[in-house]
Amino acid sequence: MSEETRPSRRLYGRSKGKPLRKHQAGLIESLLPRLALDLARPPSILRETRLEIGFGGGEHLIEAATNAPHVDFIGCEPFVNGMAKLLARIESHGLENVRLRQGDAAEVLDWLPAASLSLVYLFYPDPWPKRRHRKRRFVSPENLDRLARAMRPGAELRFATDIDDYAAWTLARVRAHPAFDWTARRARDWLTPWPGWPGTKYEAKAIAAGRNPVYLTFVRRSGQFSAER
Repeated sequence: MSEETRPSRRLYGRSKGKPLRKHQAGLIESLLPRLALDLARPPSILRETRLEIGFGGGEHLIEAATNAPHVDFIGCEPFVNGMAKLLARIESHGLENVRLRQGDAAEVLDWLPAASLSLVYLFYPDPWPKRRHRKRRFVSPENLDRLARAMRPGAELRFATDIDDYAAWTLARVRAHPAFDWTARRARDWLTPWPGWPGTKYEAKAIAAGRNPVYLTFVRRSGQFSAER
């Protein structure tokens, strides 16, 4: 199936904010096409691969890719301003182990081979706080099925949020899914960030506003998984 005929899901929310600077716009035109995944071609996974869904300003993705040059990273982000910021950081750091998708991470999960991801990051996703909008949240049974297929046994799904309701929502849905285990044993396990955590600009704003982040880690169980449940 070509990318032109591939069915697409509707993405909600803004795709663009304030106008890009000249250099940022140039990177969108020149660097992004060189780093963009081509979902019309079969994927080639040659070494360990990690995925960050909604990387925001790219602080974590840059830190992770810099510290693990032997690992391939995929970053998905629909917001063009966030993409432009990340491209500038990739350029300044000279990174060669990051590939990008401006759009829906669900399409990337469907494109990837089964059991190809060793780690998935989902940090501070849009909480869609209004009840009628909660169906738009990324954490859903359908997307958990996608993650379960694409993640290898033992792979981690790391989730961070400063919204209590979204934390509870995520715990309820991931713990109900047959392919995942929650690793926490005590309160500090979900109140303490992961080793080497660089923090993000959004997280700093949340803490300054008095909101306490939680850091949830789930592990892909061993064994085959079927979405037909």
